[in-house]
Amino acid sequence: MPEFDVVDLRLLAVLQEDTALSNQDLAARAAVSPATCLRRVKRLVDEGVIERRVALLSPAKLGAGLQALLEITLDRQGAEHLDAFEALAVAEPAVQQCWRVSPGPDFVLVVQVADMPAYHALTQRLLTQHANVRNIKAFFSVKRAKFTTQVPLPTLDR
Repeated sequence: MPEFDVVDLRLLAVLQEDTALSNQDLAARAAVSPATCLRRVKRLVDEGVIERRVALLSPAKLGAGLQALLEITLDRQGAEHLDAFEALAVAEPAVQQCWRVSPGPDFVLVVQVADMPAYHALTQRLLTQHANVRNIKAFFSVKRAKFTTQVPLPTLDR
């Protein structure tokens, strides 16, 4: 695991809030020089600490107003069966997150679709036609009380 100092942690904290900042603005908020900022961020990207920079969109304003969490249990749980289902789920654009979990179901999926007919089409495409799916339990979001992509950062005990 990479070692982080206070500069790395300040940069990561600011970037988790806003990746659209210019290098100049990021450096100012993290209290470092622009050259140091650029070099540190490049290192964090190269080391895989920063996986990617994205824009978070409003699903409701884009017509994707139905979100569901799906628990999927497969009939056969051999590695090849788990890998095959995972590949199908990951390839599906409506699947935002795919988690292989244990114990309990084999997978938990977070899906985002426009409405119930789009959800039904998704289940037909991904789940019903897949012969190895034994059980599907769906939970539909009625209110999003919290949503964040931020990872808690370590503290320095120095």
